[in-house]
Amino acid sequence: MNRTSAVRLATAVLLAAGTATALSVPAVADTAAPQGAGRADTESYPAELLQAVQRDLGLNAEQITARLASDTRAGEVEAAARSAVGSAYAGSWINAATGKLVVAVADPAKAGAARAAGADTRSVAFSHDQLTGAKSAIDALSAPKSVTGWRVDAQTNSVVVEVNRFQRDAAAESFLATAKSVSPAVRVVEVDESPTPLYDTRGGDAYYIGSSRCSVGFAVSGGFVTAGHCGRSGNTTTGFNRVSQGTFAGSSFPGNDYAWVRTNTNWTSRPWVNRYNGTNVTVTGSSAAAVGAAICRSGSTTGWRCGTVQALNQTVNYAQGSVSGLTRTNACAEPGDSGGSWVAGSNYSQAQGVTSGGSGNCTSGGTTYFQPVNEILSAYGLSLTRG
Repeated sequence: MNRTSAVRLATAVLLAAGTATALSVPAVADTAAPQGAGRADTESYPAELLQAVQRDLGLNAEQITARLASDTRAGEVEAAARSAVGSAYAGSWINAATGKLVVAVADPAKAGAARAAGADTRSVAFSHDQLTGAKSAIDALSAPKSVTGWRVDAQTNSVVVEVNRFQRDAAAESFLATAKSVSPAVRVVEVDESPTPLYDTRGGDAYYIGSSRCSVGFAVSGGFVTAGHCGRSGNTTTGFNRVSQGTFAGSSFPGNDYAWVRTNTNWTSRPWVNRYNGTNVTVTGSSAAAVGAAICRSGSTTGWRCGTVQALNQTVNYAQGSVSGLTRTNACAEPGDSGGSWVAGSNYSQAQGVTSGGSGNCTSGGTTYFQPVNEILSAYGLSLTRG
């Protein structure tokens, strides 16, 4: 059945766009104790920061607060030491073993001034100005793709130029020779991979399952939630830009209409929903709206549309089977909007659910149903990305 005409029928249909999806549904998916530790005051730091540091650095609560206090102290010492040594300053870093700031000094006579400011010191050959000058000269060169980047490295007192060892060709050798002629501080390091751009996972944006198109619901830790009829577990996805994005890690349809996609390292989860006017809504929670509340949705076919909540816990009988627990609204949607975001509350900051299906369209008006987001998060043990 043609998906555009199907969605105009009075009976509810799913809203995935495109040709037959992996589920062969008419969609609203569109187939197309360190230095200066001081007091450990956890109230000084946002809870999200403490949780992230604990997760990623493997520190307990006491170690986290000591580390953050030490890092703050290091910034103060760096500013004082840099001012004290002037043009002899050659960079700084925190010693991982001691937690103390180390300041590199190109003039040994100035080392005492840096120590007086509270830093450890290291004597080096090139000043910070000399290193950044060399890097600026390299910035003016045209680099081949096999050269992955260059930077000032204070700890080795050098300008490091990185090249992909598997792509080191004649063009790379020519560039490296020119770079090394800029300054004796330049050194070459081989790396195994080349960097690639990273993209934001944002509610309402398009994503593709083969030739079919759906919309992102909400970013979660490690991926995003969307409609279950958009894909089966194991189906791969590409993003709005057709860059490899991820894999369906879970999917339920019919009965439910929810799924989540685990994204790869190309993508970063953001607490945003696209308003399709150049701005984003920032999601801060997922408190459910009451019947009669204003509500808006975002999708890759019809953009940002609004209406009111008409009923909760509705069962909708699609051709593919019934889905229970849906919320009914009078906001319109069309094929390709499947899986997209619903938000309500102050500044539309509360995540509500993901588009399932409906009837009508955004020309004549219609009825649209969404799967509540809290049920999805609970089913898969997911954490909503919040602003």
